[in-house]
Amino acid sequence: MKGLFVKKGNILNQYYDGRCANLKTGIIGAGISGLATAQAILAGDSQAEVVIFEAAPNTGGKVLTEVTEEGYLCEWGVNAFLDKSPRTLELCKEVGLTPVSADAAAKKRYVYSEGELHQLPEKPPQFLFSNLLSVPGRLRVMGEVFTGKTDRHDETLAEFGTRHLGREAFEKLIDPMASGVFAGDATTMSLKSCFPRIHEVESEHGSLIRGLIKLQKAARKEGKKDTPGPGPGGLLTSFNGGMSVLTDALTAGLGDRVHVNSPVDGVSRNGGLYTAHLGDGSSEDFDNLVLATPAYAQERMLRDMAPGISELVGGIQYPSLAVVCLGYSEAEAGHCLDGFGFLVPSRENRDILGSVVDSNLFSDRAPEGSVLFRTLVGGARKPQLAGLPDEKLLDMVRANLKEIMGLNAEPAFASIYRHEKAIPQYLVGHADRLAAIDRQLETFPGLVMSGNAFRGVSLNDCVLNASKTAEFLAGRERAGPA
Repeated sequence: MKGLFVKKGNILNQYYDGRCANLKTGIIGAGISGLATAQAILAGDSQAEVVIFEAAPNTGGKVLTEVTEEGYLCEWGVNAFLDKSPRTLELCKEVGLTPVSADAAAKKRYVYSEGELHQLPEKPPQFLFSNLLSVPGRLRVMGEVFTGKTDRHDETLAEFGTRHLGREAFEKLIDPMASGVFAGDATTMSLKSCFPRIHEVESEHGSLIRGLIKLQKAARKEGKKDTPGPGPGGLLTSFNGGMSVLTDALTAGLGDRVHVNSPVDGVSRNGGLYTAHLGDGSSEDFDNLVLATPAYAQERMLRDMAPGISELVGGIQYPSLAVVCLGYSEAEAGHCLDGFGFLVPSRENRDILGSVVDSNLFSDRAPEGSVLFRTLVGGARKPQLAGLPDEKLLDMVRANLKEIMGLNAEPAFASIYRHEKAIPQYLVGHADRLAAIDRQLETFPGLVMSGNAFRGVSLNDCVLNASKTAEFLAGRERAGPA
């Protein structure tokens, strides 16, 4: 029995031919998406045949931890995750890891506005007394209860935020959030693609505040201790030793199924099989093929086999970003900032997106008696700054930290991590792009496009989508023909 089983809206297609237990799966990319997909497949069937190709000499993708000679623990990319996703916690348990929660100080976050650092209110009523927004700005936020949903198919974060909360709240709250999460530009990013849950609440309830109140009442009625709030929820979480502990554990468990230094130049299809053409001239055939690389790499690999899909996925943009880590002696730096760190709105026209005090969050991020700042530069706002020479970049970051926090001390340690193409941007029209990709994938059964370029940029999103990929691949026999 043969046929095509398509799960629309998930960029997933599976080929059913009654040989599911014997199908061979190739995974291209050994970042968190590729590793978690392989782990999920094998968790369901330890005898499954899985091969993973990674172009780099190491696995992990955007998850990479460096412990310096000075004793600072620096994250090249992902520095933590929120413990609200059951699947991520299950994954940790599967590989024998116990995550650690950040210090309670992580809840204290700041926004730099009009020459001052303002603590973000942790609960909605606190907005009434926060000087972050002017009195008219606070009254406008309260007026959100009178807003309704839009009839627009897709709108930017700027359009949504201004319509619901007013211009000032958008500029001081939503705009810096967009740069902190996506290193993006809120005037071009899609609400329903970047924050689908908020889009759903608005679609169902009109007003966010009214929707939040109804959801909280429903949660209390069901006896839930954790009720929905205005923030993302969950505790900031990592591991003793940094985020690479997770990807290293996954890699160790997968063993010789993982092939590093193995770039894939392209893929082709012959009958029901996909062929991965490697950079060394060799090739390997698979029944199923999972592309778990950045969108620009998938664009290149699909160029010959699926030019239409290649063009669509190639349109996903990635701005440049630099991560500047600076270590200081506590005695010299003083207690210049408690809590998580701060974000900078676009309206301030600063040269940094914000800074995280990593040593305030996890005790092993800096040597005893030291403090570690992790500052972001570039992104969609000012991508050119990420490419500045090291000395100019360091001077610029230090000048901004001095002006914003009064940090006058000389750093005892400095390290720069550059991302020429950092975080994928979910611009207005992103959902339509995915729908178009889905339609074309119907002619490529067994081909799965995965990774953070599609439906969620966070580590939690990647792990959850990897689990869904494995579930669908394993469930072809149960699904039967279309």
